[in-house]
Amino acid sequence: MQLTKFTHACVRLDDGDRSLVLDPGTFSEVETALDGAHGVLITHEHADHIDADRLRAAARSNPRMRIWAPAGVAATLGDLGEQVVAVGAGESFDAAGFAVQTFGGQHALIHSTIPVVANVAYLVEGAVYHPGDSLVVPPVPVHTLLAPIHAPWSKTGEVIDFMISVRAPQVHQIHDGLLNEVGLGFVEGHLSRLGAEHGTEFRHLKPSESVDL
Repeated sequence: MQLTKFTHACVRLDDGDRSLVLDPGTFSEVETALDGAHGVLITHEHADHIDADRLRAAARSNPRMRIWAPAGVAATLGDLGEQVVAVGAGESFDAAGFAVQTFGGQHALIHSTIPVVANVAYLVEGAVYHPGDSLVVPPVPVHTLLAPIHAPWSKTGEVIDFMISVRAPQVHQIHDGLLNEVGLGFVEGHLSRLGAEHGTEFRHLKPSESVDL
């Protein structure tokens, strides 16, 4: 299975003739990520995780594409009919030939005055874990963690604790679209050093860079 990192929170998984995209948002190269994709997983409704217009256009041009998303997001894509499936935490299903489990259910708190929205974290093939905008630790083993390294709802210490708690052998960054090179170096330096102390290898992926899992 090959994982390709796009800008910010979007990744794509390819395995033979199977392809699955997670969180193609407005900060990401959506057309490239969705090109020929069979399935799409959306963690939550925020625009940096779903570009609804471009996703809708891709789905209309590819009737075989299926989209899984929290109920609120699925409702906004209702014009796509059976191409969209509502999901919540605690489910298991097949998405474009990939086995998927869901966890969490709630977006991390940004501020007490900002409403909390639904957020579904996805574990694909029992291997790749995308938490969306949350730091929910799944109660199952994870091989590759996609760690949201910077967000209005987190601090570096919490990200480090999340990485250590998940105990994945391999970690790559997501949710990095608001950091410049200085910020990336600061946060990823801590993740690399402390991850190594706990048996976790952190590796930075550039936009459009792929890695075999």
